[in-house]
Amino acid sequence: MGLIIKAISTKKELKEFIRFPDKLYAGNKLYVPAIHSNELFTLSFDKNPAFEFCRAKYWLAYNNGEIVGRIAGIINDRYNENHNIKFARFGWLDFVNDKKVLTLLLEEVSKWAISQNMEYLHGPLGFSSFDASGILIEGFDEMPTSFAHYNFPYYSKLIEELGYKKDVDWVEYYVKVPRYVPEKFKISTELIKKRYKLHSALLKNKKDILKYADDIFKLINEEYKDLYAFSQLSKKQIMALKKQFALFLRPEYISIVLNSTNEVVAFGITMPSLAKAQQKAKGKLFPFGFIHIMNALKKNNTVEALLIAVKMDYQNKGVNGIIFTDIMSAYIKNGITNFEATRELENNIKINNLWKKFEYRLHKQTRCYIKQL
Repeated sequence: MGLIIKAISTKKELKEFIRFPDKLYAGNKLYVPAIHSNELFTLSFDKNPAFEFCRAKYWLAYNNGEIVGRIAGIINDRYNENHNIKFARFGWLDFVNDKKVLTLLLEEVSKWAISQNMEYLHGPLGFSSFDASGILIEGFDEMPTSFAHYNFPYYSKLIEELGYKKDVDWVEYYVKVPRYVPEKFKISTELIKKRYKLHSALLKNKKDILKYADDIFKLINEEYKDLYAFSQLSKKQIMALKKQFALFLRPEYISIVLNSTNEVVAFGITMPSLAKAQQKAKGKLFPFGFIHIMNALKKNNTVEALLIAVKMDYQNKGVNGIIFTDIMSAYIKNGITNFEATRELENNIKINNLWKKFEYRLHKQTRCYIKQL
């Protein structure tokens, strides 16, 4: 039969598509399996609300009947319309170390994109910024964060050999949590709160967090709109994300900053790292994966940054200091020693400079590629 590619047409094939990386990375101590049920939701046309404004097609590559690669083609019409461009995305890219396999996968997506009148192909990207993105180009000896995707070093080499160029890079920082909150942090935080009439929301439980959820997502849509590949979230997407992440939230690791009228003007959301728990779960929440996840939420020495945003009117006023004072206190109290900043654009100087106040190192870098069709 040789090397062939096939578009997915059945639920069985979609499940094989989802499970392929588990086989490709079997035995790799740094690979973190995605939760299969979450992947199935994201990739299902009848479940993921992103399909209100996205189109997609998925393929599997076979060599003599054995799966050797996978890829998704995605067109986010909302993103294209907002930026007046004709870009298609490729995502969920995994393949054996064979240039012929990668060539076949990318050529198939390119043909599909051209048939949809697209002019460029870029990726790896998902339907939204909440999906895993980028090819790892540095940090192959580091554990990925909970919602990132590990890949072998040969990925970037072969992609570049096929004429794909760097579009943007994301960087990740590993930060040591200090033994105590510096006194100058506490003093400056109180001054900033007083000067701008700000206060931190009292968060005792998940119900308290969800009370502010809609305002948080509104702020995300406002402040992230110009970020690379970001597409504003719809009401249905927001509902789905609230449901997806509610399980993982711990109030003490979240800071929500309010003004005098209790409007959300900034927030920082972090959570205990689930990477090792996901390895133990092997992509399955049940029957035992859920237990590993819950244990990691309760007992951990590492947290990951999920999201941070500050309303435009309050930027460059030291509001980030309030967020860090809030959550650092909780880290120290609960024995957290390590903080991982998840993927940030390399040119996002405001965010990147935050970590320079602490002991840190840049330990991972990922890349989004682009090619004209």
